[in-house]
Amino acid sequence: MILSYWEIKSYLSNIDYTIVGSGIVGLNCALRLRERFPKAAIVILERGILPQGASTKNAGFACFGSLSEILDDLKTHSEDEVVQLIEKRRKGLLLLRKTLSDKAIDYQQHGGYELFDHNDHKEYDYCMSRMDKVNVLLKPYFKDNVFQIRDNLFNFNNIQKQLSFTPFEGQIDTGKMMRSLTDLVLSKGILILNSVSVEHFDELNGSVHVKTDKFEFKTNRLLFCTNGFASKLINAEVKPARAQVLITKPIENLKIKGTFHLDKGFYYFRNIDSRILLGGGRNLDFKTEETIEMGETEIVQNKLEELLKTTILPYTPFEIEQRWSGIMGVGSTKKPIVEQLSDRVFCGVRLGGMGIAIGSHVGRELAHLVD
Repeated sequence: MILSYWEIKSYLSNIDYTIVGSGIVGLNCALRLRERFPKAAIVILERGILPQGASTKNAGFACFGSLSEILDDLKTHSEDEVVQLIEKRRKGLLLLRKTLSDKAIDYQQHGGYELFDHNDHKEYDYCMSRMDKVNVLLKPYFKDNVFQIRDNLFNFNNIQKQLSFTPFEGQIDTGKMMRSLTDLVLSKGILILNSVSVEHFDELNGSVHVKTDKFEFKTNRLLFCTNGFASKLINAEVKPARAQVLITKPIENLKIKGTFHLDKGFYYFRNIDSRILLGGGRNLDFKTEETIEMGETEIVQNKLEELLKTTILPYTPFEIEQRWSGIMGVGSTKKPIVEQLSDRVFCGVRLGGMGIAIGSHVGRELAHLVD
């Protein structure tokens, strides 16, 4: 691609900060950089026409972890680590709502539920018997019991009669959130260049030389916010994790309202626009779903449809309208990677499927690493 004198001068000269990735982390990082450095030239590079990853493809859960997920984390992390992670998610959600407003993201706090398979008495008993312990851990931060027991009022089938419920969980409109966040970033004089893929970079003579599939340029600082795609360009312990999703056509008199978790969060569903949005299933084939390729597989999609028919909407006819997938970034721990990689290169990645909750926080944290 041959650029003109004007294009180079106006778009790609004297750049102070270049952010790779225009998802939740990248956009929040740019906003905080603008606050810190009002006169800085900030550019965001995005490989897709729209943000390509999880930010525009997620299920819109404003959550911090279901009861079984938290108990599972306590098996591999210390109590302090788990509490700190949940508190970061709680604060991140508050920051997102404050930055954009509840109206702009269509935030609704209908609460979050966890369903337990009717055959899995062991997991159900384990979680319910330890609910009080988790409540004691989290009460100082939420100022109330986080989890309580609710009856199955939604007529779900093939599950235990009682559910775990938290009133603190909410849901958002993912598209509205990203539109609002992008509009805010653009209003601050920050440039977003779409359909540009970074292929290589080198630190030379006091700057970072960046080669993309369209052009080359120099920047003073380079920040990677590419989450599940991070390992393509930087040395970070991040594995991609594809999440497949489907959504039904509108269902008349849909009574289901809230966010719902099943099988330690490997399946999740919610109401949106009189529809049911359902995702998950990567636990059926971890190896295949460890990919940066978008797409759907028969084994996962069949399972999602089966769950709709047998568990979620057993007495309600429905039709599938759309299917899609997004790419998350996961690792051996749930803690995000926010660090300086070299003199002029930084990263904020590995959000562990909690991008909505911690993306704002991670972006701002990353912006504070640079000078």
